[in-house]
Amino acid sequence: MDAATLTYDTLRFEYEDFPETKEPVWILGRPYSVLTEKEEILLDVTSRLWFTYRKNFPAIGGTGPTSDTGWGCMLRCGQMIFAQALVCRHLGRDWRWVKGKRQTDNYFNILNAFIDKKDSYYSIHQIAQMGVGEGKSIGQWYGPNTVAQVLKKLATFDTWSSLAVHIAMDNTVVMEEIRRLCKSNFLRAGAAAFPAAESDLLYNGYPDGAEVTDRLSLWKPLVLLIPLRLGLTDINEAYIETLKQCFMMPQSLGVIGGKPNSAHYFIGYVGEELIYLDPHTTQPAVEPSDNSCIPDESFHCQHPPCRMSIAELDPSIAVGFFCNTEEDFNDWCQQIKKLSLLRGALPMFELVEHQPSHFSSPDVLNLTPGKAHPSGRFW
Repeated sequence: MDAATLTYDTLRFEYEDFPETKEPVWILGRPYSVLTEKEEILLDVTSRLWFTYRKNFPAIGGTGPTSDTGWGCMLRCGQMIFAQALVCRHLGRDWRWVKGKRQTDNYFNILNAFIDKKDSYYSIHQIAQMGVGEGKSIGQWYGPNTVAQVLKKLATFDTWSSLAVHIAMDNTVVMEEIRRLCKSNFLRAGAAAFPAAESDLLYNGYPDGAEVTDRLSLWKPLVLLIPLRLGLTDINEAYIETLKQCFMMPQSLGVIGGKPNSAHYFIGYVGEELIYLDPHTTQPAVEPSDNSCIPDESFHCQHPPCRMSIAELDPSIAVGFFCNTEEDFNDWCQQIKKLSLLRGALPMFELVEHQPSHFSSPDVLNLTPGKAHPSGRFW
């Protein structure tokens, strides 16, 4: 990577290797030993989709910006946490990217959903324009809650992934609400599925001719995003142990947040340090080739990831989880309940079976995110 493309001085962090420690390195629900599994750690990190600032892409809205340098980092972090959900959905958590190795069509379908052009499901263009409905003009900075709300709206058009996206507001996860969402009839109108291999696509694992009654009983894979505020200006130390535990769960999608004025995608931790992918590198926009294959090396971070002290974390974050099946969700609920028994650890959110009587309807909550959570201050 050309150091000149970096938009600010992260070089000394980006190339720093992992510390020689006996403590486990946790990456999105997987424990590793840095003493014996360094290559496996780096392969896992490199396999995550890495979205950074880009320049010279088609103008947003036809006349808007052609680069997101300086304003798009939380949008890129939103792309990364959502891309991880799509990887888990279509490729599985065990999938690995190897430089030069031919990848499957599903991999390129996922990548194509994030390419910087107006008709990609989760492109910077779509996120920026959908954000206008959340009160954010194009080029304005987002907080973690805003990007979560926008991604939820965009996911309704992604019929290929057929995800149930739930944003838990007011620090409360309502199990009944999620079960209703994931078991609801998902035969809805939306954008066409990815054109590639359209005739061969299975609908949520079922052949296209499957009976509607069978489809109704299925569980829609769940993307659960929980916007939180873990303190006023600094993170409250009482939440740190609970935050670490989230990275240890097999359902973990990581965390979007950062330091004040600088958004990051956190994928794990070691000791008292968070491990993250940093979007603050400006790269040229990538054009798909004629055969739909995308030059993809710039979408994978091929050096040791950045680290920072957990104590430096801005308190405004969003935590993500992916539950592919109902069993995954039930297991996640059990783990969260056990967390409340941890001594010296303050729960970051509440898990309840039914919606508390003082709540508004979930739809109203999702339309007024700003009242529940500060939008953060990231760029």
